[in-house]
Amino acid sequence: MEQKCKIGGEGLGNRGLVNEEDRLSELPEALLLHILSSLPTETVIATSVLSKSWKSLWKMVPNLKFDSRYHHTFSENVCRSLISHKAPVLNSLHLRVEDKSDALDVGILIGIAFARHMRKFVLRFPFQEESYVRFPSAWCSCNDTLEILKLKYYILLDFPSLVCFKSLRKLHLYHVKFKDEESVCNLLCGCPSLEDLVVHRYSTIDVLTYTIAVPSLQRLTIYDDYYGEGVGGYVINAPSLKYLNIDGFNGLEFCLIEKAPELVEAKISDIFEIANENILESLTSAKRLSLHLPPLKIKYPMGKIFYQLLSLELRTFSYEWWNLLSFMLDSSPKLQILKLFDTYRFARDDCPVGWEWSRPKCVPECLLFHLETFVWTRYEWQREDEKEVATYILKNARQLKKATFITKSIIPETLKKLEKRIEILNQLASEARASNSCRLVFETV
Repeated sequence: MEQKCKIGGEGLGNRGLVNEEDRLSELPEALLLHILSSLPTETVIATSVLSKSWKSLWKMVPNLKFDSRYHHTFSENVCRSLISHKAPVLNSLHLRVEDKSDALDVGILIGIAFARHMRKFVLRFPFQEESYVRFPSAWCSCNDTLEILKLKYYILLDFPSLVCFKSLRKLHLYHVKFKDEESVCNLLCGCPSLEDLVVHRYSTIDVLTYTIAVPSLQRLTIYDDYYGEGVGGYVINAPSLKYLNIDGFNGLEFCLIEKAPELVEAKISDIFEIANENILESLTSAKRLSLHLPPLKIKYPMGKIFYQLLSLELRTFSYEWWNLLSFMLDSSPKLQILKLFDTYRFARDDCPVGWEWSRPKCVPECLLFHLETFVWTRYEWQREDEKEVATYILKNARQLKKATFITKSIIPETLKKLEKRIEILNQLASEARASNSCRLVFETV
């Protein structure tokens, strides 16, 4: 019986193992490398025992990922792996370092990685306490292969002289610290091909004037969580900029943006108490704008026209938004899409005392000839001020095709309130509309 279960002298159990090994070996090497590239390097190295042909395959994997939480000898393991790496190009290297003793060897590891023609480098130092690790500037004097650089958390950037990252296209800086303003300048000015810059900050202690002067820059995102005391700010000079996202400029002294003639889309959120700002004036070439501005006296760029603006989103939570809406309607003759959005999730019955909306003196050109889509999310149906704004737009938007009012949900127990909402929305629906083809839609959120 045992003889019948053997083929070529091998048992069925062993034959299965051999076949599995053969299947792995028969897969195209390019496919194997693609699969292994998505795994932590520790796991990739462990696969060398699966097959003889895999014994050295891990050395050709183009993407390496190391996490010090899973190593007793982190620096030694990373160093050994980098030296043994045989791929013609190191496509990416991710290092997460949580042990301060391992941080001391990072400079050596980066030097080895740069020598392997690394294209993407991600470095994270998520320490439990504030203790910054100096990034090795010596390796930044001449590099023509690095395309993406992401630095996160407790990293000190000290560049006493100009860096040279000839091919760097993406630079993401998350809560890192610069030694001084000169270091910021020496880094950004040394990236002639930079297209995408992301900056996350929570303090102006390291650099008061954060200057971003990059002629090639096309995308800029700035998140600033620090509430300032009226000191410091940003100077942005990016003539090729196409996308701008600014969030959280609180209590800064200034935000100066040079002309951005190539700008296509901009999102500006939570900017207030800035003594000197020209943000709106810098956005006149945009095609799509999202303005989420809290209560403040916005400086309107008088005489400026948003000739190319097609889509506008405004946050309606503050009482200042009415004047901003009037200004934007008057200044955007080609506007086709208008979205109003209230971030406050609960109903607000209050209306400011003595409120009076300064509606445009003449019906804006965009309402007469171009506006086709109107969406109001979390529309406060019980407020007279919002009803007046909604009615004005419906009565004057001649080309409007669809108007959507999304109201806040009401608990079923409050039957009287539900009935009142239906009554008021029906009144709004019965108002005369300038566009006979306009479809009115009511939804809840």
